[in-house]
Amino acid sequence: MVQLLSVNGGLPRDIEWKGKSVHTAVWKDAVRGRRKVERLNIDGDGQGDLQGHGGEHRAVLVYQIDSYRYWERELGRKDFLFGQFGENFTVEGLPDDEVCIGDRYRIGSALFEVTQPRVTCYRVGIRMNEPRMAALLVEHHRPGFYFRVLETGDVAAGDEIVKVGDGPERMSVAEADALLYLTGHSRAQLERALRIPALPAGWRSSFQALLQQEPGQAKGNPGLAVVSPPPAWPGFRPMRVSRIDRESNSVFSLVLVSADGEPLALCCQGNSWFCAFLFNPVRRRSCAVTRCQACRAPRIIA
Repeated sequence: MVQLLSVNGGLPRDIEWKGKSVHTAVWKDAVRGRRKVERLNIDGDGQGDLQGHGGEHRAVLVYQIDSYRYWERELGRKDFLFGQFGENFTVEGLPDDEVCIGDRYRIGSALFEVTQPRVTCYRVGIRMNEPRMAALLVEHHRPGFYFRVLETGDVAAGDEIVKVGDGPERMSVAEADALLYLTGHSRAQLERALRIPALPAGWRSSFQALLQQEPGQAKGNPGLAVVSPPPAWPGFRPMRVSRIDRESNSVFSLVLVSADGEPLALCCQGNSWFCAFLFNPVRRRSCAVTRCQACRAPRIIA
């Protein structure tokens, strides 16, 4: 039976690594009982780097117990605990080479959609005490994947995972991951990926960049290039909070409108805003931004 073996959560903390402090929530521990799954995360869970993790399309990270067993053999280790790979759901079944982008699953009373492979970063290497881990997950085609929450609800270890819909194009998580990170991608594969509605904007733009690359161009993957656009405006701009939505016990979002009535620049998911909140004292912080689906106004996740 395809089953949820463990629900894992953890809040961001600062750890010492190579002489510097790293803010991360990659340490996840198994939780007991049923947990509420909200639109942005599981109750009691958080992300340390909102530019690289979290948000609507990366609300829940999934990893398979079969991959645990694989890495135990590959790395010669026997010390793994649930949440070892920074995942929220440890599952029996759902292998990366069978699960497809856009597939939908019912777990407990919540409904989920597969959006993308895990984007590996160095923090998983810190958690595993294995600096090569981020590269190994891609090289061995075992990245894990993210869920978007279509319907909020409760989940718990032991819940059956029921597939309720197939994603279009039938592109597996492993295939999508290799398409971005490894060589040998074909135009037909890229065009297939771009026809998948569930694929987030960041992955879509990366595949479009690959599609536009002409044969014989300089080596490298343009889909992985970091392109920093100019700021939308210089300095601070006054905003007004038009609505506050509580996403979970520890996360809320602010829907903003321009204080002077002038239109705002188009905001895209994954943009980073630096905000000054007029409390006493004034607090400044960098925030992730998405869009309010109803009015398209900026929604700040805090």
